[in-house]
Amino acid sequence: MSHQSNRGSHDDAEVSLRHRTARPGDPVIPGFHPDPSVCRVGDDYYLACSSFEYFPGVPVFHSRDLVHWTQLGNALDRPEQLRLPAGTPSSGGIYAPTLRHHDGRFWLIVTNVSEGGGNLIVTATDPAGPWSDPVPAPGVPGIDPDLAWEEDGTCWCTVAGVAQVRIDPSTGRTYGTPHGVWSGTPGAKAPEAPHLYRIGDHWYLLIAEGGTERGHGVSIARGPAPGGPFEPCPANPILTHRGTDHPVQNTGHADLVQGPDGSWWMVLLGVRPRGGTPGWHVLGRETFLAPVTWVDGWPVVGEVGPDPATLPWPLSPGPAEEHRDDFEPSGLRPSWISLRDRPAEHCTTAERPGWLTLRARGGSLDEPDVVFTGRRQQHLSCRARTLVDPAEGRGGLAVRLDERHHYAIEASGTEVRVIARVGSLRTVVAAHPVPAGPVVLGLTVTDPPPPHGPVTGPDVVSLGVEEPDGTFTVLAVLDGRYLSTEVAGGFSGRVLGMYAAAGTVRFDWFDYEPLDH
Repeated sequence: MSHQSNRGSHDDAEVSLRHRTARPGDPVIPGFHPDPSVCRVGDDYYLACSSFEYFPGVPVFHSRDLVHWTQLGNALDRPEQLRLPAGTPSSGGIYAPTLRHHDGRFWLIVTNVSEGGGNLIVTATDPAGPWSDPVPAPGVPGIDPDLAWEEDGTCWCTVAGVAQVRIDPSTGRTYGTPHGVWSGTPGAKAPEAPHLYRIGDHWYLLIAEGGTERGHGVSIARGPAPGGPFEPCPANPILTHRGTDHPVQNTGHADLVQGPDGSWWMVLLGVRPRGGTPGWHVLGRETFLAPVTWVDGWPVVGEVGPDPATLPWPLSPGPAEEHRDDFEPSGLRPSWISLRDRPAEHCTTAERPGWLTLRARGGSLDEPDVVFTGRRQQHLSCRARTLVDPAEGRGGLAVRLDERHHYAIEASGTEVRVIARVGSLRTVVAAHPVPAGPVVLGLTVTDPPPPHGPVTGPDVVSLGVEEPDGTFTVLAVLDGRYLSTEVAGGFSGRVLGMYAAAGTVRFDWFDYEPLDH
């Protein structure tokens, strides 16, 4: 099949334009989008998430209904804003932003845990960007920083622990020494993700505790001033799914927002474990929504993932999602992320119009400086394909959790190989001859075949190649549990994408097709 006819057939048949259908229990931003922080301006909601070792950092979303979200851009999208050294480990980098709107500007404070990082503040008048160069806040310790303003303009920064210090967010200067304000529930580990709000006559301090694993939960306290003293809610934790069979687990790291009609809502992270014991989640920590009511001055959290039909306003789906990318010379869409950086000499759509060109630095997917660009896996079942030209190098298509946990199908010359990396084990699972020239590589994530039992994994990943006659040959079917957080550890989720292991590798198009529905 020629390059031109291949492109034409996919344009006609495989451009997938569809609205995401919201269902009860679904995340509102599926896939690896953890640590959500939300604010409202008029009738519009804006939300930011953690991005860890990926560049650009801190995806920023917009919604009119809290259910359907469109990515506007990334707050840290320039090298001078986000420095992630080559040695930055997976699940390092950018942690837990707080997004707020104050005095006509958007403010975002976030932690870069990489060497030379620290807590940083960026601002914008338009959340789609551009965002300012970062203002360092060296007097702010730890992670999970929050910003809250009093009516007179005094600003407080509260961090995991839970400690607080007064700050000038325009300069990053702090006043005084950070001091503890509340340590959460006695005996509960990891009091973190603080958010401070003035609601009515009280200041409320919302935190996560119990760790971001199965024990995760949300607790709250209130006091007469930003620094307390804080009285804990007698019903703490106000949200947790620990010890339940709820399909959404690890619930926590929440933020509150009030709708224009006066209703209250909570965004939070959660995971969807699948398979047998102990249950494996593969998409990472996702963003969910829950309704909030107030009883005796305390928030009461409703069902996580409410039925969208019960929301008190009409849904606004917004623009349809396009799952195919033909790589316009103007650059990559904001949903594409790369490992640690994206210099033009290693990743560009301008060198060969209509193609993504990746130029290797040397090494493989196992190396921290691999050239990899992908998108988050956002559906429990999906298919990804790409047309790769390996004439000048070696590379292909991969599903990645981190350097030590990934599956790939790699093209080089007249051969493609399936490679599996699980911990310290790296092996070539299969090899297959192909004609010289561009070749279509694909992978599919689906439910495991029956029979299911207590040791059944969450899914299977099938990797293969399109033959010259258009048929697709599956070369390997691999257990998905080894690309899960429960096996690999860390804070991220699967990313599907393209990589260059040697030389220059070019990709004509990339297609991602959801199969969940």
